Amino acid sequence: MAVTKIRRISSWTLLICSLISIVVLGIFYAGGVVDPSAEMKEPIYTGLLIDWIYVIFIITAISIVIFALWQFISLLKASPKSAITSLIVLVFFAAMFLITYSIGDPTPLKGLNADSQSFNIPFWLKVTDMWIYSTAILVVLIILSVVAGSVKRILNK
Repeated sequence: MAVTKIRRISSWTLLICSLISIVVLGIFYAGGVVDPSAEMKEPIYTGLLIDWIYVIFIITAISIVIFALWQFISLLKASPKSAITSLIVLVFFAAMFLITYSIGDPTPLKGLNADSQSFNIPFWLKVTDMWIYSTAILVVLIILSVVAGSVKRILNK
């Protein structure tokens, strides 16, 4: 019963977030531009899209922290060794973020409008690079895990 309830809640959550995202993207792409004669076109609803991305990101980050703490506390009661292993994974994530932040490029970008200049500083440029590099690393690790799992399954047959 609990699995069915969890599956139902997660399915509805995914469906609602997907529908809202599709609507926001439709508004963004079909909403037009501020100045059609400008060299770099700026969609009217860019702020709406960015705000929606912030909402999704914040909800995801809060959920990850809550569920990670919940899992850590549950594992600490049941199996302290497994709890320490999950803590090591968090340390590796923190190390990955620190390394990718440190290799980020702080060189200011050229050709941005006046509104964007407040984010054209070394801190935000390095944070952006950190997320891009971390995403690339995680995608590569996911692909390697899928391939390794498939090879292991084939070899075990």
